[in-house]
Amino acid sequence: MIYYSVDDWTNAYSNTIHIAGGDGWPALWTELAAAYRASAEANGRARLGLAYGDGERERFDLFLPAGEPEGLVVFVHGGYWSELDNSYWSHLAAGSIDSGYAVAIPGYSLCPAVRIAEITVQVAAAITRAAGMIAGPVHLAGHSAGGHLVTRMLAEQSPLGEAVARRIANTVSISGVHDLRPLMRTEVNDVLHLDVREAAAESPVLSVPRAGTRLLCWVGASERAEFRRQNALLANIWAGLGAETASYEEPDRHHFDVLDGLLTPHHPLTRALLGN
Repeated sequence: MIYYSVDDWTNAYSNTIHIAGGDGWPALWTELAAAYRASAEANGRARLGLAYGDGERERFDLFLPAGEPEGLVVFVHGGYWSELDNSYWSHLAAGSIDSGYAVAIPGYSLCPAVRIAEITVQVAAAITRAAGMIAGPVHLAGHSAGGHLVTRMLAEQSPLGEAVARRIANTVSISGVHDLRPLMRTEVNDVLHLDVREAAAESPVLSVPRAGTRLLCWVGASERAEFRRQNALLANIWAGLGAETASYEEPDRHHFDVLDGLLTPHHPLTRALLGN
């Protein structure tokens, strides 16, 4: 009998130190994202810094396909709700754009200036604003903390309005954190300030999915055990609550390069996101 236990929760949720060359990933993303934004602007297919709220970070970038959009994809970035912004991820729109979809990539305020519950409300507002600009189905994707935020949109207690919620076709949580309670045992909680009440209220695994929810939980097979556990956890629980769910571990992918599938329209990750 093999028992699973965690002695060091901070280490269990640390990614960079366990990936060869992990420190280089933010710089790599910024270079690729800046090049993609510049190209999209030059072609008249980018609308940058669109406001969805009053806060400095309450902005999103919208990328448009060559023709009339088939629908909208919203990608929500990670960074433990306390780091990075939407400018790091622009290039990840490529696979969906090449498939004919518009892509919105929102920013949001960061902890500790706000609490996670406030970020959840901001993301709902960003999705609502973008959905008001683009007709058709809405597809949600999020990475790590962003995976948490997009799955929160699917819960019955979501701040997302019913009209927009009914338009959500597919959601993909990539390396998502769906149960926030373990994070109270990590050093990152020095910034998040999660307490028992908020961790429970903001954990998708402790909520009921909206009727019609279709969710894929996707993680790298080479990721930390906690991320793989969190990935399977939500798919398992929500399947028992009436949602259509699946979970998948992509071989030879870690917490950062697991996103690379979004770069091409033919990768299974992009195809699953768009329901192809």
